[in-house]
Amino acid sequence: MSKRDYYEVLGVAKNASEAELKKAYRRLTMKHHPDRNLGEKASGAEEKFKEVKEAYEILNDAQKRSAYDQFGHAGVDQTMGGGGGGGQGNFSDIFGDVFGDIFGGAAGGRGGQGSRVYRGADLRYNMTLSLEDAVAGTTVKIRVPTMVKCGTCEGTGAKKGTSPVKCSTCEGHGQVRMQQGFFSVQQTCPTCRGSGQEIKDPCGSCHGQGRIQEQKTLSVKIPAGVDNGDRIRLGGEGEAGEHGGPSGDLYVQITVNRHPIFERQDSNLYCEVPLDIVTAALGGELEVPTLSGRVKLKIPAGAQSGKAFRLKGKGVKSVRGGAVGDLMCTITVEVPVNLNAKQKEWLQQLGDSMKGNGKHSPMTKSWMDGVKKFFDEMKF
Repeated sequence: MSKRDYYEVLGVAKNASEAELKKAYRRLTMKHHPDRNLGEKASGAEEKFKEVKEAYEILNDAQKRSAYDQFGHAGVDQTMGGGGGGGQGNFSDIFGDVFGDIFGGAAGGRGGQGSRVYRGADLRYNMTLSLEDAVAGTTVKIRVPTMVKCGTCEGTGAKKGTSPVKCSTCEGHGQVRMQQGFFSVQQTCPTCRGSGQEIKDPCGSCHGQGRIQEQKTLSVKIPAGVDNGDRIRLGGEGEAGEHGGPSGDLYVQITVNRHPIFERQDSNLYCEVPLDIVTAALGGELEVPTLSGRVKLKIPAGAQSGKAFRLKGKGVKSVRGGAVGDLMCTITVEVPVNLNAKQKEWLQQLGDSMKGNGKHSPMTKSWMDGVKKFFDEMKF
């Protein structure tokens, strides 16, 4: 019986890439695996499974694929010395080869790939700043508890003068293979925990871990314009990696304290300025604070509560760039309290002199006219 075309078996084009071949191989081996087709053995599931494996083994090998493309099955037989496509392989080996990476097979597959190294964990440090420091920028020294490489054993975990040896359980692969029926699953070696090595004589300082915990002092430069929620990354300042792996990073999370005068929104600053009733009525000049010093603010006569004054360029330059923001001063007219008898008399005389004259209180007159119209229409 003649063999089917290998490309047809896998359902791929003749110019299919390695990734496309592997994807088709995975899909078809899952579909035709005997453990998933117990009731279909008579219908050829096992033969299809072997056929898929044979096709993949040929097309995934550059030399064999070239011979097959030129001479067909005869070219493959010649290349393999008449042995055919090797379709009699063990099902569990096939399954382990295809799906081993799902269970961490990349570092501990056939033949081994040496010791596993692990990148150190990233760390987070919460830093609280004043608004002034966040806007201007500063440098802050911090102390961070972290795992660092053991200086005694230089991170090997072995006593000085000795070295780790190949793990006797996994023979240096870092993984062991567990087989149940047709399934073969790789998992991290329980003895060496994936490193592929055992430490017979551990370091007395780190007890074989290769790392020790220390308080590390770092100088963190805070750029001008940072805001709540910003993060500063310090590369390689996290925990030391295991088995000589690279260190993680340290992320400094910024929180800006609430300011008693200013509130920040993006690049602008906002503040409320209380204003006495006389200055609001007659106008005048008011001294207001900014983050760069004091400035004079001119108040026009008749200023009302809620009126905002913009001070250009007195805001913040964001750490992300762009123009410097503005300072928005919103005035709040303050009604005088704790008046003495004379002051109350003067205020009463002022009120009597303005009573009935809408030009002194245009907002009041407009509102009262609206109320009167409302009552007339509703016929209350």
